[in-house]
Amino acid sequence: MPNNPASFLIGGNDEHGMSPPTPGKRTPVMPYINRAIHENEFNRAAKIRFLEACLRVGFNVYDVKPEDSDPSISTRVMRINSARLTRLVTFGYNAYGSGSVFTDISGFVTAFSSRNPYPDASRAYAEDIALELSQSGLKGNSLQDLDIGVLGSVNCVSALVEPGFMTNFYEATLMLDPDFVITVAESAAKATCLNLDVPYVERGDISAYRTVRAGERGNAVKLLQYLLTSDGFDVYPDGVFGMGTRNALVDFQLLNGLEPDGIAGAATYRRLLTADESGTLSEGSGGSHVTLLQRRLLSRLYPVTIDGIFGADTENAVRSFQQERSLPVTGIADPETVSALLSAPPRPRLY
Repeated sequence: MPNNPASFLIGGNDEHGMSPPTPGKRTPVMPYINRAIHENEFNRAAKIRFLEACLRVGFNVYDVKPEDSDPSISTRVMRINSARLTRLVTFGYNAYGSGSVFTDISGFVTAFSSRNPYPDASRAYAEDIALELSQSGLKGNSLQDLDIGVLGSVNCVSALVEPGFMTNFYEATLMLDPDFVITVAESAAKATCLNLDVPYVERGDISAYRTVRAGERGNAVKLLQYLLTSDGFDVYPDGVFGMGTRNALVDFQLLNGLEPDGIAGAATYRRLLTADESGTLSEGSGGSHVTLLQRRLLSRLYPVTIDGIFGADTENAVRSFQQERSLPVTGIADPETVSALLSAPPRPRLY
């Protein structure tokens, strides 16, 4: 008989920080968008999606680093050991050499520490994550024994996942890809379920998302808060449905053409998950589907602002994509354009 997920506490940790950005932890300057991608742009997004997935399954969760800064390893270890976690996943992104130039080194890495109080279980957890990443289509499967604090100095089974190299041009672009972020997060969640003998719940299973409203508390509220956070809303995921959460939810509903009742029901969750079809997007469109389009465009290196509003820069990015893919140049994201974008590689490397 499977285990009860509510009896486990799963931790998520994201390496480095953005306020201020951790020095050196970034890609070389990316062509077309003319900026580097910071490691924590991927790490934090993947951690939030992982915690979201764990909540959907029914686990209790703990965010080791809720702040956007970069607390010390000793601070993180203290938090982890005080929380008495069952499992911990740390999300990072690899680099090779000086980090200032692109190289051909690629592939995902998972890691554990033989210094961990549960070395065999930690190794098995890292292997389970590698298995799920491989089954999702990622290449790699390098398992490492690393002597770092969040692996060796914590009193719980602990694994690190680095899904690619930010010094590899193609894998650097994946750091901004919302679909890749979800793939990595869901793979880690599937591995956690496998490791603890808990049934995995598919992301699109709307029955896993309970209707919640102002005044409620608990993991169902926290799940909503993480979904809103991933959509760009400034919500603190504390499991309390207060005015801040309600205001963010109403704003989300208004932007997405939903009834702004401040109640998270099936229609709201479908849009949060972008599970329904968006149809055609054009100038003046807004909401989650535009945000997703913008993120996909940026990950393919088309300069665009991620704001959920289909304005002039989004139209220009769509036009550039259509022109380069020999599609009708309309500036309108019709189903043909969106389908082509889903399967398109990034723009070619210039140097």
